[in-house]
Amino acid sequence: MPRRHFIATVGAASLSAPAVSLATGPSAAAAPSSAPQTAPAGSPHALPYPTLHRPFAMPGAKDQDWTGALLVAEGEARFAVRIGLVTAQGQLLREKMTNYLWRIGPMAPDGAFRQVRVSTDDRTVMPAHLDALHEVITHPEQWEESAVADATAKLPQLQAKYEQTQHDKREIQVRYARTSDGCGLVGAVTALDDDTTVVLELGTPWGESAAFALDGQDLTGSAPGVLDASRTGHVRLSPTEPADTAGCYATLADLTSVATGGSGTPGTTLGALVYHLTKGRTLTFTARIGDRPQAGDTPEAHDIERALTAAAAHVDDTGLTGSGPVGRAADAVRNALSLNTNYDRDHQRNFVLWGWGGGGGLFTGWDSAFDAVDAALVSRPLALQHETDIFDAAAPPNQVPLTGPRYDQQNSGPMHAYAVWRLYTKFGDRTVLEKAYPHLVTFYDLLREWDTDGDGLLETPYFGDRIGGRGNHLGLDDSPVYADYHRIPKKGGSGDARDNTDLTDVALNSYYALFAETLAKMARVLGKRRDAARFAERYATIKRRLNARLWHAEKGLYLSRYLDGTWNEVVTPTVFYPLFAGIATQGRARTLIEDHLLNPEEFWGDYVIPSVARNDPTYCTGGPVHPRSEHFKFFERYGDGTAPEQWKGACWPPMNATVYDGIKRYGFDNVAGQFAARSTAMYLNAWDKENWFPESFDPEPGQSVMDAAVDTAWRTYSWSNAMAVQGLHELLCDNPWDGDPAALMFGSLSLPGTNTLANVELRGHTYTVSAGPRRTTLVRDGRTVFRATGARVAVRNFVLTRSGATFDVNADGPARVEVFPGSGAARGRGIPAGRSHVAL
Repeated sequence: MPRRHFIATVGAASLSAPAVSLATGPSAAAAPSSAPQTAPAGSPHALPYPTLHRPFAMPGAKDQDWTGALLVAEGEARFAVRIGLVTAQGQLLREKMTNYLWRIGPMAPDGAFRQVRVSTDDRTVMPAHLDALHEVITHPEQWEESAVADATAKLPQLQAKYEQTQHDKREIQVRYARTSDGCGLVGAVTALDDDTTVVLELGTPWGESAAFALDGQDLTGSAPGVLDASRTGHVRLSPTEPADTAGCYATLADLTSVATGGSGTPGTTLGALVYHLTKGRTLTFTARIGDRPQAGDTPEAHDIERALTAAAAHVDDTGLTGSGPVGRAADAVRNALSLNTNYDRDHQRNFVLWGWGGGGGLFTGWDSAFDAVDAALVSRPLALQHETDIFDAAAPPNQVPLTGPRYDQQNSGPMHAYAVWRLYTKFGDRTVLEKAYPHLVTFYDLLREWDTDGDGLLETPYFGDRIGGRGNHLGLDDSPVYADYHRIPKKGGSGDARDNTDLTDVALNSYYALFAETLAKMARVLGKRRDAARFAERYATIKRRLNARLWHAEKGLYLSRYLDGTWNEVVTPTVFYPLFAGIATQGRARTLIEDHLLNPEEFWGDYVIPSVARNDPTYCTGGPVHPRSEHFKFFERYGDGTAPEQWKGACWPPMNATVYDGIKRYGFDNVAGQFAARSTAMYLNAWDKENWFPESFDPEPGQSVMDAAVDTAWRTYSWSNAMAVQGLHELLCDNPWDGDPAALMFGSLSLPGTNTLANVELRGHTYTVSAGPRRTTLVRDGRTVFRATGARVAVRNFVLTRSGATFDVNADGPARVEVFPGSGAARGRGIPAGRSHVAL
């Protein structure tokens, strides 16, 4: 097949020049901000992010299609390239491959580059499981007889299963880079074991009508547009060498049969190229989408390899990256969120896939707000697309007929208000505020139906009795706080069928207050003065009443309370949620931090923050028996690898993020840095060992079977990134609380070592920060604008003008601070240890 013309087709620069011509930043697939922007159907607002112009190609972009790529033509004709792996037992792994992911990254969220490694070993049996069973057998005096018997019976079986899995393991590495015009991909799949069978598949992503055919050694396809059937899209998948087996088939079952050594009925539904690879062999290919049949010219394999190498290097040059004990989590967060970047086929934009890589598309609940905040560090377009998608989404079938996120059982409204506000403080674009505000006002006003006694504070909704608990609001599914509330029939309401209860809830009312405060801020920006006054008054009222009713003076804690006046004395991290909402007095905040958070008998430790206090009887029991082994303390038997159970102590990213923001809001800079460092250490522990970012984490390092409270369903949980984002926000972030919303916060008093964070977009500028024991530097758009020497500093309310800067600084010793404005000479002065306000 002739090859020389393909380079001309896609642009020679895309295969020979630096990767900037291939990917990240505005491209043909992601239109520049200066290009015309078209709002999706049903959206009355202009969009504050680049739209996806057709045609485009994007690796991944479909639920758990980790080794695949999406290609979309005009009229929304859609195609999917997939790379399948055949197991030694003859099973074809092609979709829903979360359990088979071994390594991910580097990656770019816009699909400019993607690298994943998958294996036939799903890691359901790991060395840690075997070690745990050995521990039980070796120390029978520390375990019940039944546990010893169980371990003795299971160990030989699991040892044999593990050894067989390792013997049969087949592993591949997959790489993609997008061409400079955005309409094509170059890719490679490398066998990391001998006798490896891979399948290059060409089909449709969601079962749309299409026709596929062989053209020499290539696969081609055509399909009508989903939105405009008069527009036909055309795709071509071109390998650089012929397949061992090639064909187009009537069904997936036929393709699978052929790929695994059988026969299949020919057809046009999908096509496949099957290769048998030896260890170290790399297969390269291209894929291209357009409105006309695509040419069959393919570059040489070495050109594709060069393009892939350049694109991988370009990821760190332009994407979120960092270094140091905490800063290096930036690369992990970028890769994790890039992995979970998916395409909304209904609204034709990207979003962050919720949960464990199988949330069934966009999830509009409470969880997705954390994804928006995290994504804002990684990619402005992704964050804004994600949150816009939330408010364009249809209501779930069982919900009161409203659009947008659910206000009820997940109490999405409060957290989504906070997420939307943070997108505004980060990027300064009012569009997302304008879109979300009317929905959020509706959600806020509906929350009053959970005020059982009409005193202005909310009682937790009744969620029925179920195994494990009955919280299920604010994500607190089975928290022991909600074990003993009483059902009270609801009178009136919005149509939500759930009844009221008698438990006035600290967590819910903290979010209720935060919701009112955030709406007041939004209303001021949007020029709605009457609304601003209403919500400011509501915030003040909730704050006053919560302080009066839910502060337990004797214990020095905010606790939930029953309507009869008795206290709910279960202590969980929700006791700190009033800090997040700005409710606590400074004195009460200090009591919470010094007497409880930093108390190792309650919450402090190498890892924080456990979902129930460490001195609670349920802490890390993991079941009816609390084993006392010195090792694998929380392991009881094989199959219970997720112990400690989530609400009996496991550290949960949304809780950590909420508590961290409260600590930071109140200016406890030293504690905030320590808390963020511990959170990041947990995240990186799982990332470094397994490349997982699980839903929850073990609060005791080295004590659980897998050092992370995960199983095979929870390895790529999107909001896990909230755990590491605390450390990244500690280095550099927006100002979501008091003061100028355009101001910055950066630096840290207590992150370990020297950390850097680079390529952070805030308010139209790109920032890099470096923070260490003796020097902190802030660089904007490639130019140093701030420097502190002599001590660690934490800076907030930093506003830079052409003539100078103002900021508040907290230093752990005497230091010199300097600013470098856009005009004039550098300005500096000495500052003492402690807090100072500086105007230079």
